[in-house]
This record gives sequence, C-alpha cells and structure tokens, in this order.
Amino acid sequence: MEVNVYNIKGEDTGRKITLNESIFGIEPNDHAIYLDVEISGSTRKIGRQKGGGGARRGDMNSPVLIGGGRVFGPKPRDYYFKLNKKVKALARKSALSYKAQENAIIVVEDFSFEAPKTKDFVALTKNLKVSDKKLLMILPESNKNVYLSARNVKGANVQTISGLNTYRVLDAGVVVLTEGAVSAIDNILM
Repeated sequence: MEVNVYNIKGEDTGRKITLNESIFGIEPNDHAIYLDVEISGSTRKIGRQKGGGGARRGDMNSPVLIGGGRVFGPKPRDYYFKLNKKVKALARKSALSYKAQENAIIVVEDFSFEAPKTKDFVALTKNLKVSDKKLLMILPESNKNVYLSARNVKGANVQTISGLNTYRVLDAGVVVLTEGAVSAIDNILM
C-alpha cells in the first residue's frame, strides 16, 4: 500500500512511501485486539522482603501502608492474565490495518520544532487537515519539543514507537506517522 508523504506545511512532497503489507494490510484479528485492550494494572513489589526494619510490604495495596487496602476486605475476581508477545504484536498489526483500511493514516516527513510551542503543533494539524479529529502522532524516538508542543492540544497524543499500544491506535481518529516511524514499525512488528 502506497501513501503520499507530506511536509509540515501540509503540502504533498511528490514522494510516496510503501506501507508494509504484513503490518498494515493483514486481515484484522478482532479477538487479539479484545485481549490486548482488556489487560490491567501492576502489582510490582515496592520494598525488600527483609532488612527494611518494618513489616513486609507486597504492593501499594498493602494494609500496612496509608491508603492501602483492608486486611480481609471483599475480594472481587481478578481478571488479570498474561498475553503472549506474538498476540500483542498481532493486535497492534490488526489495529494499524483497520486504520489503513479507513484511510486514516498520514505520513509526514521527519521534523522537529526548534522550541516547544503549542501554536506550531496546532498549525501542523491545521495544515494536515486533522485539527478536528482525535490525533495520534507516532515518532521513531522521543522528541521533547514535539511532545511539549502537543501536550496542551485537546485530542492530540504523541507517542514513540516503544510506547505504541493497541488501545491508543484504535482510539485515535487519525494516525500520523513520520517517515522514520514507518521504518521503525517495520523493524519492531516484523
């Protein structure tokens, strides 16, 4: 699938980039998407088992801590389960394929702002004609100026490839990829 590449002024550069068919052109798997979106929470251990000088603490819900849980409170069923890496990757591919089928993917040249200015990001969204839609911008690596510029824009979300997840892709009305992000997605999801 080929898509036009735009610059930050919204003008067509005349170049086209090919989106990988094994990522953007697969038959979407709804069940994998459902499984990936339904996962919840962390129970990371917050202290050492011994040597802390006090009671053992398992996680933030420990009754030993202020704001922790009740000691023998009601226990609703825990719906947490582990999802395999390949199923997660399939869910992300399926979500990106849905966006490709809806023509909701825009590819932009790699860019950076000199300083974090919200008006620069708003101008970018207006130039790409996506200012009225919920936007997910995917960058190949973290760019502080772009992130800070988009932070105050309602409905805009800036993510790096490493933070890409199924829910955010599905939730967005339009996915804006930079050229570097397209090649990085190929490397991660292949």
